[in-house]
Amino acid sequence: MAGHSKWAKLKHFKGALDAKKGKLFSKLAREITIAVKQGGSGDPDLNPRLRMVLVKCKAANLPSENIERAIKRGLGAGEAANYEELTYEIFGPEGVGILVEASTDNRNRTSAEIRSIVSRHGGSMATQGSVGRLFERKGQMIIPRDAADEDKLMELALEAGAEDFRAQPEGYEILTDPANFEAVHKHLEAKGIKCAMAEITEVPKITVPVTDPDKIAALNRLIEALEEHDDVKEVYSNADFPEQSA
Repeated sequence: MAGHSKWAKLKHFKGALDAKKGKLFSKLAREITIAVKQGGSGDPDLNPRLRMVLVKCKAANLPSENIERAIKRGLGAGEAANYEELTYEIFGPEGVGILVEASTDNRNRTSAEIRSIVSRHGGSMATQGSVGRLFERKGQMIIPRDAADEDKLMELALEAGAEDFRAQPEGYEILTDPANFEAVHKHLEAKGIKCAMAEITEVPKITVPVTDPDKIAALNRLIEALEEHDDVKEVYSNADFPEQSA
């Protein structure tokens, strides 16, 4: 994903080729199953984690029948593996920090494969906390420019409890405390404003400028290889690429 900014992620998310969309759908279905198993309910009104996953599924246009099957697996219909959730901390080229969130039914296999990917692409595994401290967990909503008036949207977001509102050429970004994410998201939807993307994410506290084309290419190859892994849910980096690379 060139540039690997939130805007590039959105384009990638919306414009996924059929083959990649199939993998994305499989990963989202797994997230649903885990959320149901851990939350003990297939009812999103009673399962906050499931509600969060379904917001992502809606943005990705995951078919309702896929959602229903994944919920049933989480409730015990059919075989459902016991998944463990892991976070890997990585330093990529130019000292860029990368966080990888994964869910696996085989920790040893997944860890070995992630280490292999990192090693092949010029990165290194980091000690626990050394990369995590460079990020903070936030609720994030992305809204296209043509979906809302800037002043009205900022007013609605802040009155609903958002922490920050950022207007950029591609659109609007709203950041919240994770605890307020649902309230802000529901408030915007009640006002008829649809988010192109809405999720709990890791936002860099400090970014690392990367301007050398070879280093940008190397970082993107590493990030894309990590994203392609079947067990990986999310990849976050604090790279700051030039505008033309995003």
